[in-house]
Amino acid sequence: MYSLFLGKIPTQPTRSYLQKESGVPSLKPFEGFGVAKVVDSGYPKFKEGDLVWGTVGWEEYSVIKNPESLFKIHHTDVPLSYYTGILAWAGFYKVAAPKKGENVHISAAAGAVGQLVGQFAKLMGCYVVGSAGSKEKVDILKKKLGFDDAFNYKEEHDLNATLKRYFPEGIYLYFETVGGKMLDAVLLNMRLHGRIVVCGMISQYYLSEPEGIHNLMNLPYKRIRMEGLAVIDYFPQYSEFLDVVLALIREEKLVYLEDIAEAIESAPAALVSLFNGRSVGKQVVVVARK
Repeated sequence: MYSLFLGKIPTQPTRSYLQKESGVPSLKPFEGFGVAKVVDSGYPKFKEGDLVWGTVGWEEYSVIKNPESLFKIHHTDVPLSYYTGILAWAGFYKVAAPKKGENVHISAAAGAVGQLVGQFAKLMGCYVVGSAGSKEKVDILKKKLGFDDAFNYKEEHDLNATLKRYFPEGIYLYFETVGGKMLDAVLLNMRLHGRIVVCGMISQYYLSEPEGIHNLMNLPYKRIRMEGLAVIDYFPQYSEFLDVVLALIREEKLVYLEDIAEAIESAPAALVSLFNGRSVGKQVVVVARK
């Protein structure tokens, strides 16, 4: 989940909202990455008024029982929602291990993660092509985010031929967030010793029968390295992420697009927009602005 929640978090681990002895089952709210303000704390590292980032509930107030999992925000000269971009940074720099001049393909490139990965790749001197689901998003990738090229996958009837057109020499690095037919076509177009970073497979999440991948034999044929990515593994490098990304934002070398929905009531619709392709950039839900 990639939503921002500007709520207020008491970090004192006191009690659940529903007492166990009441016999009423405790209903746990959805959770996601978010920024919040502390209103009360029994944890020595946080005090009232502190801003923190981490996993919080889809609610206006939360009781956090593991406050050690949160990070205190020290720099407020950039929008608070920018603090939730560690996934893209870790996937690109730590897992992909990019090199200058490599050919990079990014699926769902106008999304929260893809937009940043593409810009990181350009800053590294890579050739970058993104795929997205509308002409509007393709234009954003090329004109606003600085991608070398982009295409609307919905208008392409043969993804294998499409990728050969954009990558005649093959793909060095593929950042995967879609899965399905796109991944299958990419496997045919990877270079020898290419790398695939799997951040997600959004096309498959809610299928009753996920699509099969038919071209996996390219992994041994081309000695391709394919590795999954989980953001929690990189929380210890959080300060390093901030040093890199905040500097790029302040120097205006990085553009960060957000699709902002106001109030907790808009959260369900915002979630749906992630899966129907309507959102551009990072989908954000602002619960409170103070």
